[in-house]
Amino acid sequence: MPPKKPKRRQAAGDSGSSNVFSMFEQSQIQEYKEAFTIIDQNRDGIISKDDLRDVLASLGEFLVLFFLTCADPEDVILSAFKVLDPEGKGSIKKQFLEELLTTQCDRFSKEEIKNMWAAFPPDVAGNVDYKNICYVITHGEEKEE
Repeated sequence: MPPKKPKRRQAAGDSGSSNVFSMFEQSQIQEYKEAFTIIDQNRDGIISKDDLRDVLASLGEFLVLFFLTCADPEDVILSAFKVLDPEGKGSIKKQFLEELLTTQCDRFSKEEIKNMWAAFPPDVAGNVDYKNICYVITHGEEKEE
């Protein structure tokens, strides 16, 4: 006769349920399942780093579209740049902006970076006037000083 397994002791207040879903309402569970399905891009039941990369790229594209279709896109784009400028100088270091644009979401190619610096050259200290960039993106021409 095999030895008996010791019984699991229940902690005070433990109802004995090991089902994590018992902590949530059905509507919350459904929302989590939908979010998981959105993130699980290849539908294999596992969220891998490739799934995360794909969903973040899609999210980046969505945000770009969202910004471009907002009622006042200049303010929205300007607000996004201000996150990168906590001191409120109105400019960002060229090196920092270039690194972001070549390593995040829809990455800029070397040619796109070259074209951007031709259109929006940094000053002698290496700063880029993002307010001018926002104006040109939303109005299509350089801002007159």
